[in-house]
Amino acid sequence: MKQFTDNAKRTWTVEVNVAAIKRVKSLLDVNLLEALEGDLLDELAHDMVLLCDVIYAICKPEADALAITDEEFGRAMAGDAIDSATTALLEELVEFFPLAKRRVLTKALAKMRNVDEKAIAYAEAKLDDPELDKKIDDALTALSDSATTSPDDSDSPPAD
Repeated sequence: MKQFTDNAKRTWTVEVNVAAIKRVKSLLDVNLLEALEGDLLDELAHDMVLLCDVIYAICKPEADALAITDEEFGRAMAGDAIDSATTALLEELVEFFPLAKRRVLTKALAKMRNVDEKAIAYAEAKLDDPELDKKIDDALTALSDSATTSPDDSDSPPAD
């Protein structure tokens, strides 16, 4: 079982088992067993709304005991809470499967994280590139120059 804390400082337990998988399927029509065959891991890692819906469905017995609605749960999910919930769900989902399938999912999850880390590093490098600042400055200068240039004489009506 994995845990995460939402932004309302509530700690939630994520436990993927057959009952939780059936509950997610029933409430959301999402089959967590498809993590092996398709893009479900990537979908869950990148679609924050779907992720929160799935986590709420998994945690529903806990939420019901606390009288927390899905709306209240969603209001407490943003930023680092989503990151922690994503990690908890994906790791718990991987651990649900038997060893051979678990090894495959562990590798898939590691690759997915590696791609995300590289994409973030690439984006940061591009944003930190001094050439980008120069291009922005050049564009602003060109925009400023065009705004202060007098209209072309050819657009004026002919003189008598």
